[in-house]
Amino acid sequence: MKISYHGHSVVKIITGETTILIDPFINGNGLTDLKEENEKPDVIIVTHGHNDHVGDTVSLARRNDSLVIANFETANFLAEQGLRTHGMHIGGSYQFDFGKVKLTQAFHGSSYETDDGQVIYCGMPAGVLFMAEGKTIYHAGDTGLFSDMKLIGERHPIDVAFLPIGDNFTMGPEDAAYAAKLLSAKITVPVHYNTFPPIRQDPHAFIDMVEDGSGRVMEPGDFIEI
Repeated sequence: MKISYHGHSVVKIITGETTILIDPFINGNGLTDLKEENEKPDVIIVTHGHNDHVGDTVSLARRNDSLVIANFETANFLAEQGLRTHGMHIGGSYQFDFGKVKLTQAFHGSSYETDDGQVIYCGMPAGVLFMAEGKTIYHAGDTGLFSDMKLIGERHPIDVAFLPIGDNFTMGPEDAAYAAKLLSAKITVPVHYNTFPPIRQDPHAFIDMVEDGSGRVMEPGDFIEI
């Protein structure tokens, strides 16, 4: 399995012959190394409805006939755009032919603003557990710290965890470092920082706070093979 990071909260997973993009915010993301027209995801997972996480889901999925996985309300909204979707909800899991997806709680908001200024309610935000090839990847989505992260790590031993550190809208570095302690992942990667002025952070300072030494900064385009 190959896992790569592409700025903001964009994560790509390649397992077998399946390419998965999580929160594919490409156009408008000044930190990404990706070009939207070059990406060919088989599957897109959206953690919540905010525009910087839905990102380029519609154009990507239309061009590639991607399956879009999201909470039920977000999936319904995207299905109305003509996309092929699979709706889920927090605590639920589903075994796809490429791997198992389970949604976890996340403490945040979830709405999408259309080009004409309409705000669409997109259900509860979520984190994502992805399990394939005997490995578990956790993408926390946008969230504050919560104590049940310890339960998530105990129930599903995590190989790689992606945690937001930007503060202001999500956990900051100190809370994210405590989250890393609760989760006990083998590798902990900071995401959701430096894209916009309110979330400026030093990811290396966060790594220094992670007590178990699991922290790893990934620059856009860096990958891990597990």
